Amino acid sequence: MTGPIRLELPDGSILTLPAGTTPRSVAEKIGPGLARAAVAAKVDGELWDLDRPIFRDCKIEILTPESPDALWVLRHSSAHVLATAVRQLFPEAQIGFGPPIEDGFYYDFDVPRPFTPEDLQRIEERMREVVKADYPFVREEVTREEARRRFKDDPLKLERLEELGDDEVISVYTDGPFTDLCRGPHVPSTGYVKHFKLLHAAGAYWRGDSRRQMLQRIYGTAYFTKEDLEADLRRREEAEKRDHRVIGRQLDLFSIQEDVGPGLVLWHPRGAVIQFELRRLIEDELIKRGYELVYTPHVTREQLFIRSGHLPLYEENQFPAMAAGHGEVEEVRYRVKPMNCPMHILIYASRQRSYRDLPLRLAEVANVYRNELSGALHGMLRVRGLTMDDAHIFCREDQIEQEIFEILDLADFVLHQTFGLEYRLDLATRPEKKLGTDQMWDTAEAALRAALERRGLTYGIDEGGGAFYGPKIDIKLRDAIGREWQGTTIQLDYELPERFELEYTGADNRPHRPVMIHRAIYGTLERFVGMLIEHFAGAFPVWLAPEQVRVLPISEGQIEWARTVYDRLRAAGVRVHLDQRNETLNYRIRDGELMKVPYLAVVGRREAEQGTVAVRARGSEKKQEIMALEQFVELVRSKIASRALSV
Repeated sequence: MTGPIRLELPDGSILTLPAGTTPRSVAEKIGPGLARAAVAAKVDGELWDLDRPIFRDCKIEILTPESPDALWVLRHSSAHVLATAVRQLFPEAQIGFGPPIEDGFYYDFDVPRPFTPEDLQRIEERMREVVKADYPFVREEVTREEARRRFKDDPLKLERLEELGDDEVISVYTDGPFTDLCRGPHVPSTGYVKHFKLLHAAGAYWRGDSRRQMLQRIYGTAYFTKEDLEADLRRREEAEKRDHRVIGRQLDLFSIQEDVGPGLVLWHPRGAVIQFELRRLIEDELIKRGYELVYTPHVTREQLFIRSGHLPLYEENQFPAMAAGHGEVEEVRYRVKPMNCPMHILIYASRQRSYRDLPLRLAEVANVYRNELSGALHGMLRVRGLTMDDAHIFCREDQIEQEIFEILDLADFVLHQTFGLEYRLDLATRPEKKLGTDQMWDTAEAALRAALERRGLTYGIDEGGGAFYGPKIDIKLRDAIGREWQGTTIQLDYELPERFELEYTGADNRPHRPVMIHRAIYGTLERFVGMLIEHFAGAFPVWLAPEQVRVLPISEGQIEWARTVYDRLRAAGVRVHLDQRNETLNYRIRDGELMKVPYLAVVGRREAEQGTVAVRARGSEKKQEIMALEQFVELVRSKIASRALSV
């Protein structure tokens, strides 16, 4: 377009300006205050540089530091400032990708050796020089041939260049001495990147492929204000103290050992107690709510996952097939299961079902196995062996809304009422790789949306975030220091009942197709326990604590009464330990505190004579409280029975 263009502002007003005008000019037209604060723009919803010309009618929004998308732009530019500094200090470094991420940014480099903490300090100092130089970010659109010439010494960039389609615009950005192949956008100049911090470096395979070379990834974060950066660094410091891998080792909860394999968790006795209690909580509650428990094998014939559609769309996350056992035909292959739904479907299909049988709710706390990339594994939060509190509900279409309501009630009972967790909801819609027709997806998405809206719940939209067989409701948990975690998932599925030709006999005595709801309240017990460790910093509520009471006799003379206290607590169902080691009382008290035991019951001469215990409650301002034994037993029992969050 060569004539005037019409620009619609967020308030609906229209500006008519010459073609080729820039968002900066628009900001100046609106007012000098906005022009001074502007950092980028959105043009028809696409992020846009302030000085990039516009040649079409469009909707335009000027972004300031307060705009939700502005931080993404700043962090993208921060990654380029990082790459500029690395290229100056390490001229031989080959350049990979440098995207903004949820809590910061990173950039990948192919260098002869890993970066050291001293390297990061030097890089950060050089970044400050790049910021001080205030280089403008200059965008150019170039031909493929010109891009090849500019990046002839950067094989990683050349590889990315060859993946671009013939109709894609190829753009490069230059800030001072550094030029990068990049879609943009960026803040106007490097001087905007004032408040940043490099966090750490780690190895990362090129393109996430373990068959490719190992690159060095530098992580950092950036904010528009010093206060926001300092607050984030304090949060990170607190998160580091709460690291579930460190606390898990300190409390002897679990381990992941090379002899078994990465991503495969060994639950130690103390950690197994936590899993046991979580299983008991969910299974007891499910039985109350009309679920039926089932158990299914860990392996199955490969054909089952071909029929379900999982294998064609999910093979990269499945472990390789195994040969058939003795006596079976050679072409039969087995797979360890990555999910339970096909087996639950077979249980449904094992006999004729009537409309009166529905909803049928089948639940299983089951082990499944997914071959995650080794670089993605992270303690208990990303594993290859998963324990899912899985359930599949087979229902009529007119029952969908009520079933969704009841699942949301169950999730609220577990997450908020039991653990005190706050959460929010997202509706995740169809992904690019999916099973089923668009009409089927339209129906499923509309059903979930209607259930959420009739329930009066607010929710966000996660475009393309659904499972390949259906849309889902995702519950995102917020922990004690404000971080979000993936929690409950509720998926609506019309496709698998169709693939397996599931039926029920309706009131009209004719066959009908049921609808299937997949749901997991915890998600996986590994990730949920990892999250709980960090949320509670290892100080679990009494009912969940691996060791609820530790009895500490002061000397040999009180061991008999200490054993009586121990026996009485154990008879009351309390997880109790008698610590009669030949160590000082202070040492044993300190050890109990480090192990985050909710109650330390100290027994001295006075307690032995009076039939009491001196109770030290975890985190209490009182040093200790003298209580009659039965009073103490009742206190602990009541905390366990009520699943109280406090001691």
